[in-house]
Amino acid sequence: MKGASAAAAVNPPLAIVGLGRMGQAVDALATSHGWPVRARIGRGQAITRASLGGAVVAIEFTTGSAVAAHVRACMAAGCAVVVGTTGWYDALPGLRAEIEQSGGAMLWAPNFSVGALAMGVAAAAAARALRAAGSFDPHLVETHHAAKIDAPSGTARAVAGVVGDAMGCVVPVTSIRAGHVPGEHEMIFDGPFEQLRVQHVVRDRRVFADGALAAARWLAGRSGGGGGVFTMDDVLRDGADSGRGAPGGQAT
Repeated sequence: MKGASAAAAVNPPLAIVGLGRMGQAVDALATSHGWPVRARIGRGQAITRASLGGAVVAIEFTTGSAVAAHVRACMAAGCAVVVGTTGWYDALPGLRAEIEQSGGAMLWAPNFSVGALAMGVAAAAAARALRAAGSFDPHLVETHHAAKIDAPSGTARAVAGVVGDAMGCVVPVTSIRAGHVPGEHEMIFDGPFEQLRVQHVVRDRRVFADGALAAARWLAGRSGGGGGVFTMDDVLRDGADSGRGAPGGQAT
């Protein structure tokens, strides 16, 4: 298996924290692409140096109330962590200070889809262009599966934030929780005689797993040493600066 051997050479030892839908998606994709998955840590299992099994980086998809404790446990064990859970951002300033002081490394993102990140950029650009018109009202609609707990989604908050900053207003958000929808976000700019829509639709939750693995590889192999708190913007910027383009596909 030449492809699996090549992947094993570049993919760092991985721990998966959280064995729900996203954790299972990460596990399946990582395994199929030759990642050495050293630990699978579910609810009620402690995160320690021993339970991490030598993992260099962990990917965490659990619940918002558990994130801070999981990040601290990974830092104490000397393991970098990629956090995909949403609904915990009130704890971010405190965690940032702790991580920077300890020299640990964390990367967090409300959405690991490159398309969703591009949607935010496009929506902000549209907002800046339409602000001068003064007659467009922004409104964001986001739809996710019925089991998603937080509302609005982390992506909706981020997009509404950048659009609101660009237009100088608060952007209302409508959250729909129904069925099995992986994720849809639609930024609507409604004018008296026309309407502009910027939309992103996820067809398969593996896009989030793929992005999380790209983030894990970047975080584990980041040059320059030292720790810090990073986002997908750092991963994308690094890829663009090096001429590699946006990350996404796994090594095969």
